[in-house]
Amino acid sequence: QVQLVESGGGLVQPGGSLRLSCAASGSIFSIDAMGWYRQAPGKQRELAAITSGGSTNYADSGKGRFTISRDNAKNTVYLQMNSLKPEDTAVYYCYAVHRDRTGTYRNYWGQGTQVTVSS
Repeated sequence: QVQLVESGGGLVQPGGSLRLSCAASGSIFSIDAMGWYRQAPGKQRELAAITSGGSTNYADSGKGRFTISRDNAKNTVYLQMNSLKPEDTAVYYCYAVHRDRTGTYRNYWGQGTQVTVSS
């Protein structure tokens, strides 16, 4: 089992910045991908950003404003969010793809952290 613990959410004014962190722990063999999804009220969960094998992918809404990074030694992924907009308000969920020693993949989710962008 792998546990994901997020931190860094909160209330920020439009144009402000936040940095989310997600640390993975537990029985880790290999985490092949880590990223962030978000879910706004009344909407479906959507990808915000993800990193895998050194490559990154962003939703169009976050390109140029969000930066995802990963510290492999700490099994931690970060999401730096700049120039935040009210439409970025959502619960942000950490996501990880774990591969065990048999080659079996399993997806894990964090509990979510609230990001509210409002004046």
